[in-house]
Amino acid sequence: MQIREATAADWPAIWPFFHTIVAAGETYTYPRDMDEAAGRESWLLSPPGRTVVAVDEAGTVLGSAKMNPNHMGGASHIASASFMVAPEHGGKGVGRALGEHVLDWARTSGYRAMQFNAVVETNTRAVALWKSLGFETVATLEEGFRHPRHGYVGLHIMYQRF
Repeated sequence: MQIREATAADWPAIWPFFHTIVAAGETYTYPRDMDEAAGRESWLLSPPGRTVVAVDEAGTVLGSAKMNPNHMGGASHIASASFMVAPEHGGKGVGRALGEHVLDWARTSGYRAMQFNAVVETNTRAVALWKSLGFETVATLEEGFRHPRHGYVGLHIMYQRF
């Protein structure tokens, strides 16, 4: 697997799994009916943000991550990131590889920490992955997320200092 900078030409490969994940409404705070133009604008970032794709040897996009300052001004030394793995490629280490890549990017870019603002507590695979990569849950907003199957569930803020 290779992780490389995403280009506009990658969007047609990202959109199908982006759309599927967002429309399911189980793991992201995006509107479930987000259209393609809004999805593209929110995912393909300009500097100081960055978007990458994980691809296999045939060039198939397996997943993608975007990374950026979490806030502006006096809080711009904290990074944030978001991740999506195509469902058919889940469980193959794509998320872990993207997570490690993003953490390396944040450290080498001079960020002092990384914060995930909204990790849905029922997304147990993601929570376990982030904990295994050194994140801790610093707070949970009880009933902060309306899950389509589980109702109101917690929304974790996860953090890692470098």
